[in-house]
Amino acid sequence: MLPVAVLQNLICPVCGGGFAESGQALRCEEGHSFDVARQGYVNLLSGRKPAGSADTATMVAARAGFLDAGFYRPIADALADAVAGPPAGAGSAGGLIVDVGAGTGHYLADVLERLPAAYGVATDVSVPALRRAARAHPRMAAVGADVWRGLPIRSGSAAVVLDVFAPRNAAEFHRVVRPDGLLGVVTPLPGHLGELVDRFGMLTIDERKDERVDETLATCFRRRSRHELTFAMDLGPTDIGNLIRMGPSAHHLDEDTLVRQLAELPERTGVTASVRVSAYQPVVEP
Repeated sequence: MLPVAVLQNLICPVCGGGFAESGQALRCEEGHSFDVARQGYVNLLSGRKPAGSADTATMVAARAGFLDAGFYRPIADALADAVAGPPAGAGSAGGLIVDVGAGTGHYLADVLERLPAAYGVATDVSVPALRRAARAHPRMAAVGADVWRGLPIRSGSAAVVLDVFAPRNAAEFHRVVRPDGLLGVVTPLPGHLGELVDRFGMLTIDERKDERVDETLATCFRRRSRHELTFAMDLGPTDIGNLIRMGPSAHHLDEDTLVRQLAELPERTGVTASVRVSAYQPVVEP
């Protein structure tokens, strides 16, 4: 079942009541019940269709392959530094870490390793992602939830909220984070994966993306830190295939064409990763 410390901070998406375990299910005070899947996750979308597209099993498998190979380790380390490093991070004394659009739970697991007293909730709309996230860390729970329809998490309960290449709902982040908590955000810079974008018809990065992120968050958060991170990756065709298939471009690419293009690549290709890692503090009303 789910870690007790996580269960205490989940709320029913139907009535907002608290949960208790009932066999292999969570049951709220009003009797609404949600099964815990045999893989360990619980889907609290309550039959509601997600506001956006969910990652497919193929996308999730590609993401797991790429991230497990360690190519994005500098990003994971920079994010953990931003929310858990010195000076003492918001979750250093324990507390709830919520990863929104967590995918496989890779980044949340890394933060939890930095914060041995903390526990985590990986939320996503993708069932294949939830299945993997449920196994990512013993102090993590995987919960089906859509940030645009409201997170099933108690208000003011999160020490840290993470958002890594995921949708950002500033008002909902602000609702769940503690007044002394942090929001950690990772966004791509315009040069991110530049060697692949045109060649494979991948989605381009908005030149004003950083400005738009700040505008979206400005009413609820103020920036505490920002770090731009650019590094080179030495990738083989399989790695590049995973990188392309794991992101939003996968929804728009033709698989047969991609396979043909990958076969034409050299044994190794240099690819640049370029991201911005930011930490924000919630605006607290006087």
